[in-house]
Amino acid sequence: MSKDQIAYHTKRNSLKNSQSDDDDDMESQQSSLSYRERRREAHTQAEQKRRDAIKKGYDTLQELVPTCQQPDVSGYKLSKATVLQKSIDYIQYLQQQKKKQEDERNALRKEVIALRIMQTNYEQIVKAQQLQPGHTETPVSDEVKFSVFQAIMDQLFITFSSISVSNFSELSAGVFSWLEEYCKPQTLKDTVYQVLRRHNSQMRG
Repeated sequence: MSKDQIAYHTKRNSLKNSQSDDDDDMESQQSSLSYRERRREAHTQAEQKRRDAIKKGYDTLQELVPTCQQPDVSGYKLSKATVLQKSIDYIQYLQQQKKKQEDERNALRKEVIALRIMQTNYEQIVKAQQLQPGHTETPVSDEVKFSVFQAIMDQLFITFSSISVSNFSELSAGVFSWLEEYCKPQTLKDTVYQVLRRHNSQMRG
């Protein structure tokens, strides 16, 4: 083979290799572009799902929270920040109501316990009187019952008379303070005990 033929074949092979390399580069670029497009599309879909989930969450809050069901004072739809703040306020309100109910329930339980103790004490007093020698059951007249009731009220009125009545606000505050201080189950029980003992002594005498 002559030198010219060798040069011709060499140049031809070089052109083929160059064209093949160009084709490979183009395929690589197309493949890379397709991968980036797929990633971009996947990212777009994920972002859309996230936005849809957030919107659904805000819509659910507006349905559940009563204060979010009212339009803004301007008449426009509530902003997301307003929905969040109103939801927080409502949750705090529910927590306060729950604590208040728990406190009231605990107070009622204490009152029930105190009343049961009073009942037990009264039953023991009655039983002790019935076991005394020479004890006979005698009916109690309405006069005696009224006398006992009046004595109890007199004891309470002595403490009640110290309440200021300058105006209705002072009277209201004083009544509540008086109830908390002088109308506790234990305090009332002691008052009733004193009255009953005194009347029992008077009836025996």
